Amino acid sequence: MARATTTTVDADLSFSLVRDGLDPITGSLVGSGNRLTLDVSDPGAFAGAGDAAGIKALAESLAERGIRVRVEHDTVHLVTLGAVRAPWWQRRATGSRRIRLGSLRGAWTSARSRVRDPEPVLPSSAIMPPATLWPLAPTFAPRARRLVTTTHDPGRGGSPRLVLEKASVWGDEKQPVYWLEDGLTIGSGPSAGIVLPGLEEVHARLLHDEHDEWVVEGVDGTTRVHGAVVDRQILRTGARVEVGGHVLAFRRDEHADHGRPYYGRVGGELGRQLPQPPRRSGPPENHLEDQ
Repeated sequence: MARATTTTVDADLSFSLVRDGLDPITGSLVGSGNRLTLDVSDPGAFAGAGDAAGIKALAESLAERGIRVRVEHDTVHLVTLGAVRAPWWQRRATGSRRIRLGSLRGAWTSARSRVRDPEPVLPSSAIMPPATLWPLAPTFAPRARRLVTTTHDPGRGGSPRLVLEKASVWGDEKQPVYWLEDGLTIGSGPSAGIVLPGLEEVHARLLHDEHDEWVVEGVDGTTRVHGAVVDRQILRTGARVEVGGHVLAFRRDEHADHGRPYYGRVGGELGRQLPQPPRRSGPPENHLEDQ
């Protein structure tokens, strides 16, 4: 059986509450651990019908944290809020099992305040910020919402890129990132899109095929993916492309990487995944015909 968590605090607080046309209410809150003492100059000001709901909610909140607050006036124990259990006859008077009267004076203070029905003292919900809806409400139009069904991105996106791995990075230096486009070449020649020393003039080429897959293709030099020599290989996020003595890691956002199950981690992992349906990727057919 799980045990409730007890919150411990150290309190040494003095306060003053100003009311229109009335004397201010002063008090102090002291204590340590989970036992606190609240001394107030006018406890009846908080016992009216207008503050009853707030006091009950406070008592429940304190009980959930294992905290007791002993309310006193002139050293007389009036009531205890929080981690207590009130007898049944007191619950009929207070409406809460988490409010236990400490003396006849406490009961008298409560009864007198209900008869006088003073103006509420505690802050009302009107001045509180609006609560967050649960579940969290989307902040975009429903038609813009993307259903989690597949990693087939109709926009052929996902920001595909190659990141050059370097053994050491100095100061503010960053790992070079190369954003991919169809036909991008890797080599040492001036026409290569990714220029790296020690390679053939055109060593390898990156292609974006009609199935929205990114493919590395060897041209003049030896190209490896995860250490295996390849002529043509589809790339998935995390693939290590080796050309000469250089290693480039392929990255693509999960929502568009076809190697990820159903929209990446958003769609769920580590369970039994249904096969993805046949896809028709890319823009309109005339765009595909141009490739």
